Amino acid sequence: MSKRTLPRYALPGLGIVLALVLAGVFITRPVQSDNAAQPAAAAAKPANTLQSLAELDGKAPSRRHLEIQTWNTAEGAKVLFVEAHELPMFDLRLTFAAGSSQDQGAPGLATLTNAMLNEGVAGKDVSAIAEGFEGLGADFGNGAYRDMAVASLRSLSAADKREPALNLFAEVVGKPTFPADSLDRIKNQLLAGFEYQKQNPGKLAGLELFKRLYGEHPYAHSSDGDATSIPGITLAQLQAFHQRAYAAGNVVIAMVGDLSRDEAQAIAAKVSAALPKGPALAKIAQPEEPKPGPSHIDFPSKQTHLMLAQLGIDRQDPDYAALSLGNQILGGGSFGTRLMSEVREKRGLAYGVYSNFSPMQARGPFMINLQTRAELSEGTLQLVQDLLRDYLKSGPTQQELNDAKRELAGSFPLTTASNSSIVGQLGSIGFYNLPLTFLEDFMEQSQALTTEQVRTALNKHLTADKMVVVTAGPQVPQKPLPPPTEKPADQPLGVPEH
Repeated sequence: MSKRTLPRYALPGLGIVLALVLAGVFITRPVQSDNAAQPAAAAAKPANTLQSLAELDGKAPSRRHLEIQTWNTAEGAKVLFVEAHELPMFDLRLTFAAGSSQDQGAPGLATLTNAMLNEGVAGKDVSAIAEGFEGLGADFGNGAYRDMAVASLRSLSAADKREPALNLFAEVVGKPTFPADSLDRIKNQLLAGFEYQKQNPGKLAGLELFKRLYGEHPYAHSSDGDATSIPGITLAQLQAFHQRAYAAGNVVIAMVGDLSRDEAQAIAAKVSAALPKGPALAKIAQPEEPKPGPSHIDFPSKQTHLMLAQLGIDRQDPDYAALSLGNQILGGGSFGTRLMSEVREKRGLAYGVYSNFSPMQARGPFMINLQTRAELSEGTLQLVQDLLRDYLKSGPTQQELNDAKRELAGSFPLTTASNSSIVGQLGSIGFYNLPLTFLEDFMEQSQALTTEQVRTALNKHLTADKMVVVTAGPQVPQKPLPPPTEKPADQPLGVPEH
């Protein structure tokens, strides 16, 4: 229940938005903006046309540039806005520092609060709310994660549709009634999910990994809570959490679409005024270094899940671009990464093997995960550790770096290809207090990196011998790994377990 209808933010280097809306968005170069109202944009330019492969002739597709306007509301909410007049609609996203890291001893409180937003407002139950949005051609979404909780609205921009959709949205986010019967239903859904987790070795391994990695830190527990914490959470706790964490001073308002600056200011003011009054919550402390080493969860299955992790970086770290590109070469992509080449393509040990940095407000994890045949699990784990150790020692080759830069240049335009992807970028920029030029800066920094800079950054933040390792699978006699070959005798299983 930590995620409902709203997708996670897609950040460059950590995951590229895959859905490309071909209708263009009016975007120009980023500029700083103060609280003074700016004149509405001139008549919309024609939509950008799709570049053909012949036109590209091997070059990366052109990148769009965002003209981000920003200001603060009277109640203290930060606003980021991009005009985009090609489509008669707009996207609105509120990002609160109201994730599970703010649960304060009641794991699952943030998730329950967020899940209950659209369960009831004065005079309307969950069905009436859903019908209200649907009748206006609008879409509501929400979700809760470790750092943040979000609520979104997509609506037609015509005033007769926009205003009632905004009024309903403001009620849902600012004045939820938290019906008791809905709370019982959602609790039961979560509890049923916890029972299912017991049959999912990958989920069990992930839960154990975060406990070992973060210890007593707020990131240690699942955003959904657990079977012991959820039953005891009360309506009074939800109401208090909403009053504190959904305050106007604790939110970033992001907007993209067919709106003038004056209309965007009016929307931000309406939404901000509907929220509880209050300041931003204090940022959470950095976690302590965990104790490295292995642990195992015995589980009856044909495969063993392998998870390796250590603390990575927070979202403000200046090495973000270098680590993102370095990880892309190690295991952040699909085929062609070092891990995929050595583990799957040459030995047939796994269907997939992936690595990633997940920067958050505090240091997020660096993780490598895969699953392999149980009888080859120890050898596969050693192989992955050796590959990481060798990569940290030697760094990427110039060819690997060139290929990664080319791939990034080709996929990067998708991060601003649609209103929904742009509003996600704006929410992330505002929430993590990044410069308005972040997307431009990231691309320029990435393309300028050298192999030595990438190697230095990786070794600054990662140590092969300090990994926390969690495995989940059966205890079976082990077999030696097959030697690497261009055509391995044993192909990876077609579908991963669970």
